Amino acid sequence: MRHAHEDPELLAVVRRYVTPERRYLKLGGPMLGLQSPEYDRFVRRLSEDAGAITAEEIATLLEGGWRERRTAAWLIAVSQRTEFRERLGGLLLASEVCCVGLAYCVALASFGTPRDAGLLAAYLDRYLRRPDLAYDQTVAMGALLYIDLNLRGDQAARFLVPGGLWQQWLERASHMQLTTAPVTYLSLIRRLCAFVDECADAT
Repeated sequence: MRHAHEDPELLAVVRRYVTPERRYLKLGGPMLGLQSPEYDRFVRRLSEDAGAITAEEIATLLEGGWRERRTAAWLIAVSQRTEFRERLGGLLLASEVCCVGLAYCVALASFGTPRDAGLLAAYLDRYLRRPDLAYDQTVAMGALLYIDLNLRGDQAARFLVPGGLWQQWLERASHMQLTTAPVTYLSLIRRLCAFVDECADAT
């Protein structure tokens, strides 16, 4: 993992795309609570940067910490850089850093192909078997359901059958007892993908 404080190349990209107006903290759920004119400015600037950032700069950010990776994933989603699909799927599966899984899931959901559903399903296959890990199981399920609904697919069905991995995980993961309904996470992913679409339309 690269660190901006000791990597001039990464630091330059971070200063341009990650830290202005503390963007990295607003990406995700917090940006849905922004009000105009701050919201409009946020959409416009994210859209502009998604169009301006190069593939090389995105790759550099994906080698950084959670702030860099979160920002990169959102820029990938807004610019629909599907060439990063496998990289995002690999990073999601590896789960090396915290606070970024939602961004990976939103990007894959916004691409919305059977391959993206497959990457999310691979994550769930691994981490629904780990009730000791409160990672991104819930938002990955929401993203998979989102793609299934749009494609009329059924990749989520095998996880959600009675006694399936989803139910087993919830029963064993005591930290998740208050947030069990997959529709909750589907709603969040739908709202965040609508934001991605809004940014794309702003270009």
